[in-house]
Amino acid sequence: MDTSAARSRHGVPSIRNRPGILALALAVYALGSVAATHARDGDASPQAMQAVDMASPLVGTAPLDRQALIGNAPPPGEPLYSGMTSPGASLPHGSTEATPVNLNVDLSYPAGVGMSYYYPNPTMIGFTGGGSTYGGQASPMIMPVVGDWTVPPDYAQSTYDKASEKALPGYYAIDLATFHTKVELTATRRSSLMRFTFPASDRSHVVINLRRSGGDVEVVDDHTIRGVTTGGHPERDSDGSWFVAEFSRPFAGFGTFRANHDHAGYGIGDADVEQDRRAVSGSYAGAYVTFDTKAGEQVLVKIAHGHSADEAEQRLRDEQPGWDFERVHAKAREAWAQLFDRVEVTGGTPKQRMLFYSTLYHAFASPRLLARKGEHFTGADGKAQVASYDHYGPVPFWDTGRNQIVLLMLLEPEVVQDIMRSELDRARERGYMDTSFHGDHASLMYDGAWQRGIPFDYAVAYTYLRKNATDPRGPRGYLAEYMKNGWISDIVPQGNPSPPYAGGKAGVATTLEYAWDDHALADIARRLGKTDEAQMFLHRAANYRHVFDPSTGFMRGKTADGKWIAPFDPGEPYYNFMMKEASGWSTLWLVPHDVQGLIDLLGGRAAFNAKLDAFFSTPYTAKGICRDCTGLIGEYVQGNQPDQQAAYLYAWSGQPWKTQALVRRILAELYGSDASGYGYPGMDDQGSTSSWYVLSAMGFYPVDPSSSDYILGSPVFDRVRLRMGNGKALEIVARNNSARNKYIQSATLNGKPWGKPWFSHADIVHGATLVLTMGPVPNKAWGADPADAPPSMSADGR
Repeated sequence: MDTSAARSRHGVPSIRNRPGILALALAVYALGSVAATHARDGDASPQAMQAVDMASPLVGTAPLDRQALIGNAPPPGEPLYSGMTSPGASLPHGSTEATPVNLNVDLSYPAGVGMSYYYPNPTMIGFTGGGSTYGGQASPMIMPVVGDWTVPPDYAQSTYDKASEKALPGYYAIDLATFHTKVELTATRRSSLMRFTFPASDRSHVVINLRRSGGDVEVVDDHTIRGVTTGGHPERDSDGSWFVAEFSRPFAGFGTFRANHDHAGYGIGDADVEQDRRAVSGSYAGAYVTFDTKAGEQVLVKIAHGHSADEAEQRLRDEQPGWDFERVHAKAREAWAQLFDRVEVTGGTPKQRMLFYSTLYHAFASPRLLARKGEHFTGADGKAQVASYDHYGPVPFWDTGRNQIVLLMLLEPEVVQDIMRSELDRARERGYMDTSFHGDHASLMYDGAWQRGIPFDYAVAYTYLRKNATDPRGPRGYLAEYMKNGWISDIVPQGNPSPPYAGGKAGVATTLEYAWDDHALADIARRLGKTDEAQMFLHRAANYRHVFDPSTGFMRGKTADGKWIAPFDPGEPYYNFMMKEASGWSTLWLVPHDVQGLIDLLGGRAAFNAKLDAFFSTPYTAKGICRDCTGLIGEYVQGNQPDQQAAYLYAWSGQPWKTQALVRRILAELYGSDASGYGYPGMDDQGSTSSWYVLSAMGFYPVDPSSSDYILGSPVFDRVRLRMGNGKALEIVARNNSARNKYIQSATLNGKPWGKPWFSHADIVHGATLVLTMGPVPNKAWGADPADAPPSMSADGR
C-alpha cells in the first residue's frame, strides 16, 4: 500500500480533463435446507437443484476453528487466515467485483494480504465496485447511511444479521441493521450495480470516497460522481485509476469532504467537509449525496473504472445502459450456470455438492479478462491498445499454475490459448516472461498446454522462457549463483535464525522450483528439436539433488561455502530462510517432476513410504509461526502450495490406497469443517486452494502440471461428468461409493481393465469413461506394481 502523503491544492477546479459470526445452528439449518430440497425431489435426482444455486461465495471467507487443524497460527494480535476469498458479485474471469467490506485495511496492521471481507467480523463499513482479487484496497468505497455519518477512515459502520446475508454467483445481499437499509450487489464484466432499499427518511445518504492515498473527486451533476486515485501504482492498474458512479435518481443535496492530516491533535487530524462544494482533493477525498426517501424506496448506483473518465463512462454505456437490476443479475447468474453445467456431479452429500460448486466458483477468480477482442485496454507498458484477441491479466503462477491452470485446460482450452497469448505479449513488452512471486513457473503452463494438444506458437514463447532461465538480469533471482553452483545458498541471519525470518533467499525452495521449471523447459526444447539446450536444461532439472542432505533425510540449506546450515529443524516453518513459507518437512516433497528420483534419494520405496507416513503423522510442534500454515495433518500443510501434491505421491511408491484415504480426509476435515461451514485452510491464492478441492473431489490431481498425467485419488461423488473444451466428456463412475467405501478395488477405462493409479490426457482426450469399484478396505495390490507407477524423470528403480 502506498502510504505517501496525498497531494492537496487550493481552489479545486473541475477534474474532467485532468490526466458474526454465524451460529452452528444456522449452518446446520442451511445444509438441512439443501438436504430437504433433495429429499423432496427424491434421492435419485440430486441435480434437481441447479448447480449454480448450490454454490455459495461465502465459502472460503471463514477460518478453520479446530486447534488441531491450525497449529500455532496466527501470530498474537492477528486474525487467523481464512481463504481470503470474497463473497461479492462477479463473472467468471471478471475484471470487476462488487463486494462487501467489513474489514478496514486502512486502519489495520499488515497481516498477510489485505482482504475486504472476513466472515467473523460483525459490522459492515462499505461496498466496493472494482479492484483486485482480494479487494482490500479497492476504491472507491460506497456506503449507504441513514442519519449521521463520519468522514473516512472513521466509517459509519453498521451491524448486520448473518441470517439476512445471501451470496450466490453474481449476487450478494445484506440487511444493514443499524440503518434499516438493504444492500444488493450484482456485476457485469467491467462494471458493478448496487441497489439500496432505504427506510423513510429525509437523511438517506450515500457516502463515496477514495482510500488513504486519496485523489480527486467531483460531483458532476445531480446524478453523477467521478474521481481519480492519485496514489498507488496506476501503471499496474488494469482497471484504471478513474471511476464514474451514476445514480438512478437526482440528489436532494450533496457535498464533498477529505481528511486533513496537516493539523496535529488527537485522532488523525481534521475533517474538511463542505456542503454544496463540487470538487475536492486529498486523502480520503469523497462526496456525500442525500435523498429524501419513503419506506422501501430504492436508489441504484452503477460504477465503472477506466484509464480516463471517458473510458469509465463508455464502459457503463456499453454494459449497463439502463437500470434493470434483475436483468443484470440474471445475466450474471446465467454466465455462471453455463460454466457449472459443464461439470455435473451426482451422489455425495448436500454439503459436498455445495463445497464442490463453491470451490469451482472461486477457481475462476483468476486470471482476469481485461479486454475482449476489439476492445481497448492498457498494456504492461502503459500504452493504449486494441485487443486482437481476448486479453487476460497475469497468471499467479506460484499458486494457480500448480493446479487451476490445468482445470482451465480441461474446461476452457481456448481460454488458456488466449492466456498464453496474453503472457507472451506482456513478455514482448517487458522483455521477460512473467514469474509471479516465486519460481519461474510459466514454463509449466506452456509445456503442459503443448502436451495436452493446445495449439500455439511455442517456439516464440520458448525464446522468452529460455531468456528467463539464462539471463541473470532477468526475473529469476540469484540465477547466476544457480547456474554456477547448481544450487542457491542462504545467508544465516544474525542471532537465532528461528522463524519467521522474512529476509532470506529461500535458497532451498528456489533451487527446487527452478529445477522443476528447467525440466519443463527441457521438454519444450526437445519438442522444438533443440537437442543441446534440452540436455542442458535436463541436467539442471537434477539440481534438486544438490540441496538434499542424506545425513538428515531432508532438503537443507547451504552457506555460500557449501556447508550445511546449522542448526536445522525440519519442523520449523522457515518463511524465507532456506524454505519458502514452509518447513523442511513440507519442502522435501517439492520435486514433482522426478518423484522416482526423490524415492531413490530417500533409499527406495519402503524408506520413501516410511518418510511419507511420518510426514502425515508427526505432530506439528513448531515454535515459529507461519501465517499460511493452517490445515494440518501431521506436518502436512494444506493451506499453502509447497506440499499440496504430497498426498498423491504414494502412486509412485506402490501404496496408492494411502492416497485414497488421505484425499478423503483432507476434503472432509480441511474444507468447511468449522462451525460456519465456510472455512478454508490458509488462503485461496486466487483459486489455487479451491482448485485442489475441485480436482480432488472429482477423483484426480495433476501433481506436475507440466506433464499430461493425472494421479488418481478417491472421488467423493458417485458420478462425475466433465464436458471438456473439445466437446468430449470425461465420466468418472464410482460404484459402491460412500464415506466408508473410499478405497479403489478395481478399475476399467473405456471398458478395459485399468491397473494404474494414474491416467494421461491422451487416454481421455477423445472422451472416456473411468469406472472405479470402491470398497471399505484397501486393495493393496491395485496400482502397486513398479511398472504401473506414473512417469518420472529418473528411470532408476523402474
